[in-house]
Amino acid sequence: MSSFDRYRSIWEHKELMRRLAGIRHVALDMDGTIYMGSELFAWTPAFLTRLRQLGIGHSFLTNNPSKSIADYLQKLQALGIQASREEMYTTTLATIDYLRSHYPAVRRLFLLGTPSMISEFEAAGYVSTTDSAEDRPDAVVVAFDMTLSYGRLCRAAWWIRQGLPYLATNPDRVCPTNLPTVLVDCGSICAALEHATGRKPDITLGKPDPNMLSGILQRHGLRADETIMAGDRIYTDIEMAHNAGALGVLVLSGETTLEVADRAPRQPELIVDHIGTLGELLAEARKESLPEPLA
Repeated sequence: MSSFDRYRSIWEHKELMRRLAGIRHVALDMDGTIYMGSELFAWTPAFLTRLRQLGIGHSFLTNNPSKSIADYLQKLQALGIQASREEMYTTTLATIDYLRSHYPAVRRLFLLGTPSMISEFEAAGYVSTTDSAEDRPDAVVVAFDMTLSYGRLCRAAWWIRQGLPYLATNPDRVCPTNLPTVLVDCGSICAALEHATGRKPDITLGKPDPNMLSGILQRHGLRADETIMAGDRIYTDIEMAHNAGALGVLVLSGETTLEVADRAPRQPELIVDHIGTLGELLAEARKESLPEPLA
């Protein structure tokens, strides 16, 4: 049962079902929403099948830039999910799109990220500079770097202190995992750099920045109110839904607990245990919106 069903009035329930009946596309966060770490949630395949049956499109949207699109597609396939490149949108792509539109002259980047992420930038025509004071970049991009070394962290701090444009791919403090560890994410790396340099990123891409969703809307010819943003984080997924005007659905299968959600300054329109429940509600809303059969 969702917190909506527990706390809201009958009128508000009907209003939510009306909005759900008009949904044409679901933007799905990945880690914590459709899988956790390397384990696919049991309800994910049935949910995707239900979307197809209802004629609702979907995209996989992730703040994790550590893998290339090809790597993500390979991971999804290994988990049993067939997806196309057009169904994927990562913060790497969002950062590339931002650079092209706001820094068209930039070509050389000092990239604090994984080799997989760096390959995506190189495929887009950018040059990855080396860890050398002589190899001056045009801008610095800091990401969720699971291969982070102390030397490259220091080099990034040096270039940031020189006043170069400084972009962060995503604001996440940690990455969800089912392993007994804490995966320090881009937001925490940027916090260390801020402490060392006195600078915050000039722009932080990824959720909750609404540009992460606008690319999907443009790609599919959608309005924001026809779209759900479903994810497990209040401060990224749900904030982006608010910022973009989409319907925000919080799932409790990842980082956020109901207690944390209840304290959020901007509440999700809907809270469900997992996306399987969301699929049931979408089907129910479609059924309720159908006209009565003629006698």
